[in-house]
Amino acid sequence: MKVVLINPYELGRQPFGLAEPAAWLKRAGCEVQCLDLSLQMLEPEVLAGADLVAIYVAMHTATRIAVAALPRIKQLAPDAHLCVYGLYAPMNEAMLREHGVGTVLGGEVEPALVSLVQRLKNDDAGIQTEPVVSLAKIDFVLPDRSGLPALARYAHLITPEGGSKVVGFAEGSRGCKHLCRHCPVVPVYQGKVRILPVEMVMADIRQQVAAGAQHISFGDPDFLNGPTHAERLVRALHAEFPQVTYDATIKIQHLLTHPELLPVLKETGCLFITSAIESVDDRILDYLAKNHTNADFGRAVQLVRAAGIALAPTFVPFTPWTTLEGYIALLARLVVLDLVESVPPIQLAIRLLVPQGSELLKLPGFMNYLGAFDPKLLGYPWKHADTRVDALQKDIQAWVAEAEAKGITRRDSFVRIWQLAHAAAGLSAPLLPAGGTGALGARLSEPWYCCAEPTDQQLQSF
Repeated sequence: MKVVLINPYELGRQPFGLAEPAAWLKRAGCEVQCLDLSLQMLEPEVLAGADLVAIYVAMHTATRIAVAALPRIKQLAPDAHLCVYGLYAPMNEAMLREHGVGTVLGGEVEPALVSLVQRLKNDDAGIQTEPVVSLAKIDFVLPDRSGLPALARYAHLITPEGGSKVVGFAEGSRGCKHLCRHCPVVPVYQGKVRILPVEMVMADIRQQVAAGAQHISFGDPDFLNGPTHAERLVRALHAEFPQVTYDATIKIQHLLTHPELLPVLKETGCLFITSAIESVDDRILDYLAKNHTNADFGRAVQLVRAAGIALAPTFVPFTPWTTLEGYIALLARLVVLDLVESVPPIQLAIRLLVPQGSELLKLPGFMNYLGAFDPKLLGYPWKHADTRVDALQKDIQAWVAEAEAKGITRRDSFVRIWQLAHAAAGLSAPLLPAGGTGALGARLSEPWYCCAEPTDQQLQSF
């Protein structure tokens, strides 16, 4: 049986979400081919004769690209059964089935994909029998990355000196034990975490280092969901590959709960930690159920900086509760904490996304902010009660796109955003300090966040 696995987009990563299913399906006797639409076209010769096409949607942008690609996929593989799997598949199940998708899977999908293949072999392509979401524990196998583009073609690490390193991407766990209301992990995993064995993760890292990886980016929703497991993993990584560096995503809450692990992360090669701060307004943080405060953010910055690790904060600065004064307070907080250079400008333009299945929909009174579900947006549109806030978000998003196209520095881009925000509030923008914006540290070359608008380049492959 011929199976084609497709990744529309995953922040410039070589997708574990294709490599692990590929290993399972090959072990089940399938001929497996992979396509990554972030780097490849929808190639007719790859899709020709496919019995199953399974599309991996790990994020919102990927889902929108997948939906746009479905007509072309059907044209190139008219006899193939269509499956969509990943975090965003279950919450968009009804819409996907309307587009002709026969099987929708989320959670620990690999056994279900093998079951689907067996069903198709038995000429049973009817009603889906596999659970739409399965959180059953599975025995992970070594991911098969042989059918994916070379690591060097994906996002790379930019060093503070301007150099470049090839990046590998590994996962030490799936799911998350936290219930942040805006997070896409929550509707699927509901607070559950699935740990990947250290030995298997190391085997995956080993094959990526052999393929040229000099830095590993851990894709876990939160690297310290299992702190003992994380420590074992990074110690094993450093013991075998002391020259390989890494980064990870960690909640502010975990940074404050496990400060003793920060020196361990530093000594084992951690260059930076990504943390979803989202807001500096405690009221908004409470609505999002982030379990940290603005003051906690400041304490975490001090702890991480004292350990010699850079912090890369991410934000959702535009929400129905955002005020112009609150947005200016966010910018001022970045200046005070010397984090201006640590924040890609796109992070200051992000607008809250409300997809189907979002925990935000359970928040009392939240539906009052929303319009009818928009199938093109794959979310519920909202308008701010203060039209100046929506206008500012559009102006900043346009500026960020222009600044990126012109190669304008993060600091200079921030200065313009600072001016736009004050002007929107009818205020004169104070001069920023000549210094005090922090150093530009190590970072990945792919700055876009998961809810960014798909670009024409991302859509041109079909």
